[in-house]
Amino acid sequence: MLYYLFTYLDKLNVPGAGLFNFLTFRAGLSMITALLIAFIFGKKIITFIQKKQIGETVRDLGLEGQMQKAGTPTMGGLIIIFSILVPVLLFAKIFNIYIILMLLTTLWLGTLGFLDDYIKVFKKNKGGVKGKFKIVAQFSLGLIIALVIVFNQKIKISEVEKTINPETQNIEYVQHDAKTLETTIPFFKNNQIDYGKIIPVKEKYNWINTLLYIGIVILIIVFVSNGVNLTDGLDGLAAGTSSASAGVLAIFAYISGNFILADYLSIMYIPNIGEIFVFASTLVGATIGFLWYNAYPAKIFMGDTGSLTLGGIVAVLAILVRKEWLLPIFGGIFFIENISVMMQVSYFKYTKKRFGEGKRIFLMSPLHHHYQKKGIHEAKIVTRFIIIAIFLAVISLITLKVR
Repeated sequence: MLYYLFTYLDKLNVPGAGLFNFLTFRAGLSMITALLIAFIFGKKIITFIQKKQIGETVRDLGLEGQMQKAGTPTMGGLIIIFSILVPVLLFAKIFNIYIILMLLTTLWLGTLGFLDDYIKVFKKNKGGVKGKFKIVAQFSLGLIIALVIVFNQKIKISEVEKTINPETQNIEYVQHDAKTLETTIPFFKNNQIDYGKIIPVKEKYNWINTLLYIGIVILIIVFVSNGVNLTDGLDGLAAGTSSASAGVLAIFAYISGNFILADYLSIMYIPNIGEIFVFASTLVGATIGFLWYNAYPAKIFMGDTGSLTLGGIVAVLAILVRKEWLLPIFGGIFFIENISVMMQVSYFKYTKKRFGEGKRIFLMSPLHHHYQKKGIHEAKIVTRFIIIAIFLAVISLITLKVR
């Protein structure tokens, strides 16, 4: 909202108002605001939750220090959501289609997570929202996001042609917009593929490729959202690793939205995607601010209100900046956590069916609990996982040049 106000003031030649025309200024201001909101209002929200006795119910899994967490305030994802929404509404172009999609994602999954936590805490139902309902809600969000990308004419990519003006000898850039479903594949020189042409069919049957793309988008959102949800098992783990993913996505959005940088790096230029830089920067500020209270020993847990929201946001950001094939790298922690559970369950069922007794690959899944069972302190596990997340984020950035 402030963006539109200061744009108007800039037209009136009000000193300093022109700063809001700079994407980096608004992104930085938004990140700082998100961090301060989480830091300042986080304490008040924790106090309120404590008064309402909204505490975590802990199931004894035999993990060190686990039972001491019983009664710790939960639903702290409200801090993250609030810290995201306020700065984005203040400093971003809220009518930008990409910002609209990100706000929809935040509110949609935030509501789903809140309902899940509410049922667990107030209805004393440890199962929360039924799994089928969760999948339907995530599926529905993925369907909406995919359909908007496919049919909204404001979501395009551009080919930028660099020419030299024969009269002035200056370099000029000519932009050619195209409505396609192209995306980026890492480590390849010709690194763009078009979902609309994956299966070679006649034009009248191209709806098959469209359906394939919609299915991929839904799968990514469901998988990553649940991956962050599984990662949220130790103090500061989900917030810390999510901030690393948000940081790399912010950089991707800024580069992809700047046609000069996109041309220099020979990557896809996406008009108007630059506003995602503001949103992703806000996410970094919100998650780091939340870590102030969520770091070991946690004063509050994010609950599904936060974890489902963070996972959905990371997934949709990656899809919008056309970097979803990099998710297994910069979101590697979420993938490993998710896959560890799938491997554990599958192997247990297989061995039980074949040998009559179920066997396990890990001491416990998700993976972070495996290391807890090995006697490694919770804080050390979280620190190492965050270091790995940062390492993977850097590798993802390197893919801009390594092909």
